Amino acid sequence: MPTDEEKQQIEALTQTIALNPNAAAPYIARGKAYYELEDYSKAIEDFTRAIEIDPDNAEAYKERGIPYFVLGDHSKAIADYTRAIEIDPNYAEAYNERGLLYTRLCGNSKAIEDFTKAIEIDPNNAEAYNERGDAYLALGDYSEAIADWTRVIEIDPNYANAYGNRGVSYAKLGDHAKAIEDYTKMIEFDPSYAHVYPDRGRSYAALGDHTKAIADYTRAIEIDPDITSAYICRGKSYLALGDHSKAIADFTRVIEISTDKKKAYNNRGISYHILGDYPKAIEDFTRAIEIDPDNAEAYAMRGASYEKLGDHAKAIADFVRTIKDYELWW
Repeated sequence: MPTDEEKQQIEALTQTIALNPNAAAPYIARGKAYYELEDYSKAIEDFTRAIEIDPDNAEAYKERGIPYFVLGDHSKAIADYTRAIEIDPNYAEAYNERGLLYTRLCGNSKAIEDFTKAIEIDPNNAEAYNERGDAYLALGDYSEAIADWTRVIEIDPNYANAYGNRGVSYAKLGDHAKAIEDYTKMIEFDPSYAHVYPDRGRSYAALGDHTKAIADYTRAIEIDPDITSAYICRGKSYLALGDHSKAIADFTRVIEISTDKKKAYNNRGISYHILGDYPKAIEDFTRAIEIDPDNAEAYAMRGASYEKLGDHAKAIADFVRTIKDYELWW
């Protein structure tokens, strides 16, 4: 429900429109107000009316593209952003918005072109650098992504997401010490953001510090009890430390709350196998295989469990299937 202040803003803009029915600006202003209230249909109506009044109003096209984007009407959104750019080729925000949409549609190369153009127009456009960094990350160009997020931080040292994003790229390059520095900086900005803790935990784990990793995964779970990645990662760290009962508890929790259960069954099966509970291990590996029939790891581990139970025929069948899966992969 809109607040009294928001209602008053809409009413004031409506009165302004009544006094100036042929002015585009009040419609744009009210359209923005409706957008903030998530009344996207009314926002589009107002931006459309502004365009009817002033067909060369680049801002109206750019603003109308945003609710079209939110509503999933991507072709109309792109058309509006493109029209805004045609009217004003130096409209950095329109390039930014179109680039963002290309990113969501997996057109990262096109997105980079738009963000680069926005940066050429406005070299201090932190948002364009941030979004271009996302596009580079999606393409696996981690060095370019790091360069962009470093530039974001130079422009705005309080841009918290840039630290987290840069940390992800450092981790992808295997520089976990720098990744930890960036994740820690992001946590300083927002200690309640749950998802950065598993990222930092994975870097601690990669450096062999499972105790600190577990502390981070646990903190993430305290903030968000349904954060699947934290349970999976904590279970793996418990597994690495030989605490199989706690590992099993974490993998079981993932199976309870997540739709993506394959890794949890795989890892819980490994814990059962190490503990010598081969029937339960076989059950879990079988469930993992049902989810992914090409799961070579599950076949290999199920074969090992069958071997421990003396069922050599089934063990050999699983080992043969493992070899076939690896041959297909190669």
